[in-house]
Amino acid sequence: MNEAIKVPTMAEMMASGDSPDVLFWVGCSGSFDDRAKKITKAIAKILAKAKVKFAVLGTEEGCTGDPAKRAGNEFLYQMQAMMNIQVLDAYEIKKIVTGCPHCFNTIKNEYPDLGGNYEVVHHTQLIQSLIDEGRLTLQGGGEFKGKRITFHDPCYLGRANDEYEAPRSLLEKLDAELVEMKRCKSKGLCCGAGGAQMFKDAEPGNKEVNVERTEEALQEKPAVIATGCPFCNTMMTDGVKHFEKEGETQVFDVAELIAKAADL
Repeated sequence: MNEAIKVPTMAEMMASGDSPDVLFWVGCSGSFDDRAKKITKAIAKILAKAKVKFAVLGTEEGCTGDPAKRAGNEFLYQMQAMMNIQVLDAYEIKKIVTGCPHCFNTIKNEYPDLGGNYEVVHHTQLIQSLIDEGRLTLQGGGEFKGKRITFHDPCYLGRANDEYEAPRSLLEKLDAELVEMKRCKSKGLCCGAGGAQMFKDAEPGNKEVNVERTEEALQEKPAVIATGCPFCNTMMTDGVKHFEKEGETQVFDVAELIAKAADL
């Protein structure tokens, strides 16, 4: 199933007198980064297949303000956040799904302080519920059946929001061999992109964080390093390239693995 999916914007949906069950918050990375766009498409395909009525904000979506806040610019963060809250409230948005744990954490836990209250779920949580409800079925593990897969916990999904099971339960549905890194779950190591580090040069030291983390993943000899965050995806992909292991180990978002297994 590779036909194009027509994803309506909130403006289009409201103009036709309709409203979505869930707003898909794409995020900066999922909108502009060529690699992350593939994750966005995988999530959209899954939502469409499960007949979830969803929409996006399109050009009305602004950065959540996470990088500005983490870098110490609280003023810029609040400006960005307030603009988004005004848009979300104008559309009377109740439920949001996002593929980015940074957006997830900021909208879920920090927007309420500024008056923005919404139900926010990470894409792995929503996909798990769609499978549990029987709205999405997998054709077995497909090309990933029996493969060794290790999952890298995104900081803002795992330690910040205590969600470790949703992504793992999805990986287990692929009939794959889930192998854990020595540092995983609450003891997981950052990929090196959080705290706005993604957008600045490395500080002095003897090893990049993403190289250290990829090294830990490659010790498990996985066929796939699974991620649940576009930033983690970039950092782990760069790490695999650093070790010249692209021929042996691929990096995929959990949504991409599920979309492939569901033959979307």
